[in-house]
Amino acid sequence: MATQIEDVQAQTPESACPGMSMPKPQAEHAWLQRLVGEWTSEMEADFGDGRTTKVTGTESIRALGGFWIVGEGTGDGPDGAPATDMFTLGYDPQQGRYVGSWASSCMPFMRIYDCTMDANQRVLTLASDGPSFEVPGKTAKYRDIIEIIGDDQRTLSSNVLGEDGEWHEMMKMYFKRA
Repeated sequence: MATQIEDVQAQTPESACPGMSMPKPQAEHAWLQRLVGEWTSEMEADFGDGRTTKVTGTESIRALGGFWIVGEGTGDGPDGAPATDMFTLGYDPQQGRYVGSWASSCMPFMRIYDCTMDANQRVLTLASDGPSFEVPGKTAKYRDIIEIIGDDQRTLSSNVLGEDGEWHEMMKMYFKRA
């Protein structure tokens, strides 16, 4: 892990923000760097019509200094039209939590993530609120779960807390490093 932290620190030179005393990336920031790269994806989703839809796509994730990652994914949206998603993830040492955001070209809202890491540092759960797909005009609780399978594989599942009080998986994506 020390090497990862040193690698991340090297990505955040003092000259990146002139006149500022730069904090050093921590182990939590180094974890995010595992996601950096080019990825292909396969998604299985139920967009609310009861049918399972399968879609392929790509995702490009880059480092923003040693503290943040920024990702852009492309694939098909719920109506079959091309869609683009953008997200940010970082670790806020003052809050002691991972934080981030997500927006999509096929939805008029942005999710703000409040994240937790499991004890084995393989699963990052991204909690957010957003419009309910079941009850128009209401909000719902969502959680996206990133699981590291290996250096070149990971999954992302999206879940919604239903009116029944249970978590329901809406979609699952399988990523492989390109």
